[in-house]
Amino acid sequence: MWPLDASLICCMAGSLGAEVALEHAGIESLVPKSYGLSQESGSVEQISLHCAEGSLEWLYPAGALRLSLSPRLPTSTAAKGKSPRQVTTCIKPSSTFRGAQIYLERNGILELLLSETDASLRPRVRCFSWLPHEKVALFLQSTLHQDISRRIAAFRYELRGDWNSRLSLPSSNLSMEGACRPCNDTEILMAICTSDFVIRGNIRTVTNDVEMRESIINVSAMRIHRQKFTLFQPVGKSSKSTGSIHTLLQCGVKPGPGSFLFTGWLHFGEAWLSCAPRYKDFRHIYEDAHQAHENPCEVLLD
Repeated sequence: MWPLDASLICCMAGSLGAEVALEHAGIESLVPKSYGLSQESGSVEQISLHCAEGSLEWLYPAGALRLSLSPRLPTSTAAKGKSPRQVTTCIKPSSTFRGAQIYLERNGILELLLSETDASLRPRVRCFSWLPHEKVALFLQSTLHQDISRRIAAFRYELRGDWNSRLSLPSSNLSMEGACRPCNDTEILMAICTSDFVIRGNIRTVTNDVEMRESIINVSAMRIHRQKFTLFQPVGKSSKSTGSIHTLLQCGVKPGPGSFLFTGWLHFGEAWLSCAPRYKDFRHIYEDAHQAHENPCEVLLD
């Protein structure tokens, strides 16, 4: 068998030589470990990924791995007993990814997702979406090398069923159609209730990364309505917090006066923009919805 290590919030099951049950952040994790280099060339090891996020390291790649995607999605996804309309999967290869290529297997058809060459140039996040009834897997095929002792194919992954169409990610596998249009009233009201972060603040600067096709919005937060993780932190003795929010370069974001309500999702530890109406516009939308008893959740206004 080959060495394999799955960590972070990663639940896995497969025909492995040893499994160790751990408790990590209140989530049961199975960390399979197996040692040696006895996997035969051409053989395929079957593994199931159940957790919403995690990481995987394949040491000394030989043969192939087939990772079936069977996520136990967060409770927010299953709210009100509804199944997600689609599941979004993203993978982020490590900077030292070597020795394998990753394919997307959808209903028995393989599509190259990440080549060893592309991973070595500059690791980019790859995302794709699929319907809950589809049979989807990640297929890792080892590449031929004379010396495999220094090869490690490692990546992080996310499986999300609560990302809506307003989340824009720089991936060629997801549609960019309408990604830069302003959110409508319904989308704004849902965003403040379901997003990973809801921040009222001002745009300080905007930095463009042409190679990564991203714009990074540096925000000075006036009020933190919600953040699942500490994305915005106080600066010195000041009561104001600052942080960065990512969005697509093609959206052409520029600094502007006034305050905005920034909403979005956490993506591999980074904040990504979903909706960002001007705060005065949001107040009007929320107050009208509140008077009509159509607001999906309560928000404390200034």
